[in-house]
Amino acid sequence: MDNFLDLNNLHLSSILDAETEYIPLLSPEEEEQMTAEKLPEIIPILPLKNTVLFPGVVIPITINRDKSIKLIREVYKKDKIVGVISQIDDSIEDPEYSDLNAIGTVAYILKTLSMPDGSTTAIIQGKKRFKLESVVEHEPYLKARVSSYDKKLAGKSDKNFKALIATIKDLATQIVHKSPQIPSEAAFAIKNIESPVFLVNFISSNLNIDVAEKQKLLEILDINTRAKTVLGLLTKELQVVELKNQIQSKVKVDIDKQQRDYILNQQLKTIQDELGGNPHEQQIQGLKEKAQKKKWTEQVKTVFEKEINKLQRMNPAAMEYSLQLNYLETLTELPWGEFTPDNFDLNKAQKVLDRDHYGLEKIKERILEYLAVLKLKGNMKSPILCFVGPPGVGKTSLGKSIADAVGRNYIRMSLGGIRDEAEIRGHRKTYVGAMPGRIVQNLRKAKSSNPVFVLDEIDKVGHQSISGDPSSALLEVLDPEQNNTFYDNFLEVDYDLSNIMFIATANTLSTIHPALRDRMEIIDLSGYIVEEKIEIAKRHLIPRQLEGHGMKSSQLSFNKAVLERIIEDYTRESGVRLLEKRIAKVIRFKAKKFVMGDEFSKALKTGDLFDILGSPVYSKESSIIKDKAGVVTGLAWTNTGGEVLFVEVSVSKGKGNLTLTGNLGDVMKESATLAFEYLKAHATELEINPSLFEKYNVHIHVPEGATPKDGPSAGITMFVSLVSAFTRRKVKPAIAMTGEITLRGMVTPIGGIKEKILAAKRANITDIVLSHENKKDVAEIKPLYIEGLRFHYIREMIEAVDLALEQEKVSKPLALVD
Repeated sequence: MDNFLDLNNLHLSSILDAETEYIPLLSPEEEEQMTAEKLPEIIPILPLKNTVLFPGVVIPITINRDKSIKLIREVYKKDKIVGVISQIDDSIEDPEYSDLNAIGTVAYILKTLSMPDGSTTAIIQGKKRFKLESVVEHEPYLKARVSSYDKKLAGKSDKNFKALIATIKDLATQIVHKSPQIPSEAAFAIKNIESPVFLVNFISSNLNIDVAEKQKLLEILDINTRAKTVLGLLTKELQVVELKNQIQSKVKVDIDKQQRDYILNQQLKTIQDELGGNPHEQQIQGLKEKAQKKKWTEQVKTVFEKEINKLQRMNPAAMEYSLQLNYLETLTELPWGEFTPDNFDLNKAQKVLDRDHYGLEKIKERILEYLAVLKLKGNMKSPILCFVGPPGVGKTSLGKSIADAVGRNYIRMSLGGIRDEAEIRGHRKTYVGAMPGRIVQNLRKAKSSNPVFVLDEIDKVGHQSISGDPSSALLEVLDPEQNNTFYDNFLEVDYDLSNIMFIATANTLSTIHPALRDRMEIIDLSGYIVEEKIEIAKRHLIPRQLEGHGMKSSQLSFNKAVLERIIEDYTRESGVRLLEKRIAKVIRFKAKKFVMGDEFSKALKTGDLFDILGSPVYSKESSIIKDKAGVVTGLAWTNTGGEVLFVEVSVSKGKGNLTLTGNLGDVMKESATLAFEYLKAHATELEINPSLFEKYNVHIHVPEGATPKDGPSAGITMFVSLVSAFTRRKVKPAIAMTGEITLRGMVTPIGGIKEKILAAKRANITDIVLSHENKKDVAEIKPLYIEGLRFHYIREMIEAVDLALEQEKVSKPLALVD
């Protein structure tokens, strides 16, 4: 019987003796030489069972049939060339012409070995394919007339063919690496095959497919088609190998884990017995002892007993055990009914607030009123305070001062960037990794049920999304009528938040949920003037930074002139955060000189600032550009405080078009259109020829185009700029204005008055034009803030013209021809 011995099970090195030359992998040149060899017309035929020989491939075969043994021995003594062809039916012992496939391979016998069982083993190498034409002899073995079956190869240098061969090589290598039964040397052999045809033949010979499929591969003439077929078979083989590996790995891991868990549990049990107790039982006992000290309602007590019983029945190795334990630990560590005693000494509270914050008298007064009502009433069912103002004015630190004043624990929770409702209400216990919301988590840290709870940056909390609406979840938290039964999804029991003193902070009200805003009392914290910043620096910032940098006040001192220069030339903010950074930089500079032993003056001078902080970052805004028509100073409010802005208008010949630039929002664009239309409607009253509007284009621009601008308060400024541009009248120096306008010519009130006044003072403005209805807002501002300012209150837009414009025209007026 002729059997194919797989290369995986038989190493050729053990068969070939020392005299046999090493058989190299077929190179492209050797392949071409082998293909070009002339095929004999008649060759002996060796029928094979169970295998197909491919050109260039070396395989060992075991020969049992007498005819085949005789053939091998005779041919080996001569030219060693034999025709190898596979049988159609392997069960036939003496095959005839009709029992053989039509296509075979000419083979060269490299070596023969006589085996102890009487069989012969031969090592043969395929040369080229042939087609079986007819049998010419039957005895002593088959001889047949054959013809060449190979055709001239084309397209081997084609990019697609090269990519195909590279893919085949890669897949074959993957299969070798992922198949433990295939020796790793096979991957090395595949990598070193240079001939693409030999690579396809080599892989075809070793594919795990039946003989009929291999015979079909041998009969495919076109190398591209054969390579694609091999690629498809390799892909299937790789999928089968990967699936086998997955199944074996899973079975192995499951068995190993079960054995490991069993052994470890037995060892752990033995150790625990030796130590005198089970830690899980000790944990449960500890929870029960904590529970006895808690001031629980009957509902919470019932829930705890139910959940602790469930924990006792659980396997400690189960995934749910840790979740259940975490739930019970949360229940026992929350401060149910635990309160810190309040100290409502308002005189002490006043001192604490004055100690920690300079200025802010109105805010301090409101806080003291709040504490007074709390002392008289005895509960927290009063509006939630919300401090609104630009960054760095002390909103968050006010909450800390209130906690110190009344002797309560302090908790700050930043809401900025929260997008998930579960951050507030918690996750349900059914989820892996579930935990309570941040309200409950912070109460667990606070150790009391009546802390001062600062909800920082409440204006930056997310709104409706796929994860819920956290701003809506806060409605229950901040409603005094509802928060005594706050429901956290993780706790699944009500918790009383009504004794917590909630204080919110925000930079703006525009992004706060309307219903949430309605539940809070808004307290505005506007910016500080220069004098206040100097005092804050002296009392708080400089001592804190000196201590933080390891220096003493005797080693470095700041005078008023230096602080004023830092504030005006190196900062532009409503708060003092940037000012503190500048002071820290000055101290670091002096600290370096002190440590290095350099000489330096302990008293800081204004002239030193250039060397330390560099050139001034900001310069005082010029209130107006002299001798220019159509440029008027306005006042604006931003999240960082008040700002001065300029509105510029130019007139050029055209068809009456209006162009707006400067990154303006829709509301500001509408204000510009209103101002222009009102100007056209009242042109005669303003001594402007109406026909000019049809002959000249108008361009309104607000500088700093990279900064988005919007809002209605620039309406009056735009109108005065348009009047100045068309009449060529000069704008009075040191005057600024702000106010919304209507199509009927009215000037309506706007907000942010204090911030705008501070910006005007920074720019050396002396006169401010406002709506008559803003008079009450100015009356509420401390005299210190408005010292040196004159206010002009108007009801109609026309009034602003004579207030802001001089009768004199610019020196070189542009001639507007009718």
